[in-house]
Amino acid sequence: MSLKSIIQDMKGEFGSISRKGFNVRFGQGTLSRSHRVVQDSSVSIDAFNQCCWANMPAEILRDVLMRIEASDITWPPRKNVVACAGVCRNWREIMKEIVKTLEISGNLTFPISLKQPGPRNSLLQCYIKRNCSNQTYYLYLGLNQSTNDNGKFLLMARKCRRPTCTDYIISLNGDDVSKGSGTYIGKLRSNFLGTKFTIYDSQPPNSGAKVTKSCSTRLMNMKRVSPRVLAGNYPVAHISYELNVLGSRGPRRMQCIMDDIPASSIEPGGVAPTQTEFLLSNLDTFPSLPFFRSKSTRAENFQSQPLFGQRDGMLALRNKAPRWHEQLQCWCLNFNGRVTVASVKNFQLVASVENVAAGQEQHENVILQFGKVGKDIFTMDYQYPISAFQAFAICLSSFDTKIACE
Repeated sequence: MSLKSIIQDMKGEFGSISRKGFNVRFGQGTLSRSHRVVQDSSVSIDAFNQCCWANMPAEILRDVLMRIEASDITWPPRKNVVACAGVCRNWREIMKEIVKTLEISGNLTFPISLKQPGPRNSLLQCYIKRNCSNQTYYLYLGLNQSTNDNGKFLLMARKCRRPTCTDYIISLNGDDVSKGSGTYIGKLRSNFLGTKFTIYDSQPPNSGAKVTKSCSTRLMNMKRVSPRVLAGNYPVAHISYELNVLGSRGPRRMQCIMDDIPASSIEPGGVAPTQTEFLLSNLDTFPSLPFFRSKSTRAENFQSQPLFGQRDGMLALRNKAPRWHEQLQCWCLNFNGRVTVASVKNFQLVASVENVAAGQEQHENVILQFGKVGKDIFTMDYQYPISAFQAFAICLSSFDTKIACE
């Protein structure tokens, strides 16, 4: 049997294992989470024990997995890589070595890729779909407007209004965005005026991260999770929109302070923190990757964390100033064809001048751009050093109502 035939047979066999696992894992029924995880593991293990690839020599196995990873670089074929990583611990460790980080490969593969910095020197193209009826937002990879293909689903967010603020709960699961869900990964919170926002990660972005504490223990939908899991909301970025007290017409002005990304990351050879795995995940149920969440930290004080007092050493982003077009009588930015509808929500983020050394021009490189292309459809393109999670949260801030900025 040729190596090509072996690869095709493995894709077919483990693709069916993956489909069985996904059907159980995402709740095709009424099983509890613990039952679903146990059943998911048994399905994969039984199927693997019955297959003919269980005792393949290590050298051949690595060669085959490397060929699968190299051939399936786009979705949906990329799911074969995830399926192989979910076979057993040995296969998983090999795939983790083979699959490079998003910064190097430019490919979104495992869920942790959404927490890793984007590719260098090129924008990763995504888009957001808004559902106004239930205040939900869906992030997808890729967009083909000529077909009905939605692309690869990445993240979902739901808007939750509160008396003094607004929360956007972000999840890996398009059907469950509660904080008690195992797929909750963070949130965006605004102040009452919609002028200041804080992005919270569900796990520490680095070893020195500090949790925002609160006495509140209420979870959305009255869900609670295991007390063994690390607790707290970890602030990773702050967003500020300039007040428009006089109500003069003009584009919004915004600034983002990335708490866990050093300003040196945008320089040649600069490095941004890169998460390689989700903490306290159950490795035996990979790739279902349960992401746990502890008690809610509901009340944060925006005034106690001054936005512009934490700029030293941190990456600061600002929106690129548009130019006034005399013939069109409107403000314009060059989105290179990625934005087609004028909207006050459209923006491009570049590094602030303070972060750029004298004589360098990197501050005009677009790190994140967001704009409207149709009814409730928006493009979101980002690159190093921010992640898809951070970019999505920043874009969500543009959707929020801004009483003092319009």
